[in-house]
Amino acid sequence: MKTRVRFAPSPTGYLHIGGARTALFNWLYARHTGGTFVLRIEDTDAARNSQEAVEVILSGLRWLGLNWDEGPLTADATGTCKGDRGPYFQSQRKENYQRRIEALLSRGLAYEHDGAIKFKMQREPILIPDLVVGNVLRKLTDREEVDPDFVIVRSDGQPVFHFVNVVDDLEMGITHVIRGEDHLSNTAKHIALFKAFGVEPPKYAHIPLILNADGSKMSKRDRGASLTTYLDDGFLPEAVNNYLCLLGWSPKDNIEKLSLAEVVERFDLPQVLRHNAKFDFEKLTWLQGEYCRELAPDRFYESGVHALGKAGIDTNKLPVAYVKRRWIRVGGRSRRSRNCRRMRDFISEMKSVMTPKRRRRVLCRRTNRGWRNFEMLLGSLLHLMPRHWKLRLRLWPVNWG
Repeated sequence: MKTRVRFAPSPTGYLHIGGARTALFNWLYARHTGGTFVLRIEDTDAARNSQEAVEVILSGLRWLGLNWDEGPLTADATGTCKGDRGPYFQSQRKENYQRRIEALLSRGLAYEHDGAIKFKMQREPILIPDLVVGNVLRKLTDREEVDPDFVIVRSDGQPVFHFVNVVDDLEMGITHVIRGEDHLSNTAKHIALFKAFGVEPPKYAHIPLILNADGSKMSKRDRGASLTTYLDDGFLPEAVNNYLCLLGWSPKDNIEKLSLAEVVERFDLPQVLRHNAKFDFEKLTWLQGEYCRELAPDRFYESGVHALGKAGIDTNKLPVAYVKRRWIRVGGRSRRSRNCRRMRDFISEMKSVMTPKRRRRVLCRRTNRGWRNFEMLLGSLLHLMPRHWKLRLRLWPVNWG
């Protein structure tokens, strides 16, 4: 059977770095096995979901280069999709869920209770075979023993996560569910629902969580939690992908710098580590420097301009030849360091044009071309200077003739 995996984020905010790592592991396994990578948007929480958040997810995956084989092509839930197992937005699959609810009710496997619908959960322990964690025997908790049945449709008619997640995986033919270990506790309910529908559940692989350097769980407010941070800070997608691969997976020969093509060839679920992964920002920055050193000059310049733009510096107001020459000169030094993403050296170089020594050098050229370049640069750099620099410039007595 051909492998089919999925990434199913909820569009309730930015794309968390843990979600990006989950998408990457699914994509890697699909490419390694020659399978299909499905993108599905779990947007049933109408109060918290937004189309802007969907766009953030799509843009983040595209920036990482994680192309999906099936799923939406735009952030519009009614927009164009590719694949024959859609719709790929849960908000568009209400009829599918209703049919499955009616089937459970008609067979006595679910029942109405206080306006909601509950699923009859089995009382016996459920064995969860996991490709990463191993076999896990899930027994009912003390509280569940009192009432093991759980709600699958709320009193407002909204189906819950456990139910829609299983129905979607079933109808989209998902063969492997690769997700964070925090979902392991939900898996017994999912297996019971699959069996109630008369089908074998997919194979599960729960990957380790990403923790902060101090061992605490990475929350939305922690440094590096949002994928957007790396776009804004000028990181290269190659470096981010490489580092995310190492958060919970290790190649057999312990090589740390690997292209995506190399990881695809090596990646397999039995190599996913069991223990949680601590986020090491220094290692990510080191990888960034390694990839920066390999960039062609033109792309290195483009990455610098992009990062400067994010910092509020419009390089379009500067002479292109000058900016490019200075950036590549400074970049030649910076990309040998671990902090090549930072633009401080570049800004410092541009400001240094205004020192008396550099002014005299430009003025002594006494050529029309040199004069025009200096005049243009002088005006365009004003918006980059501190206030006291601008004051000195205005008071600078020079014989312009």
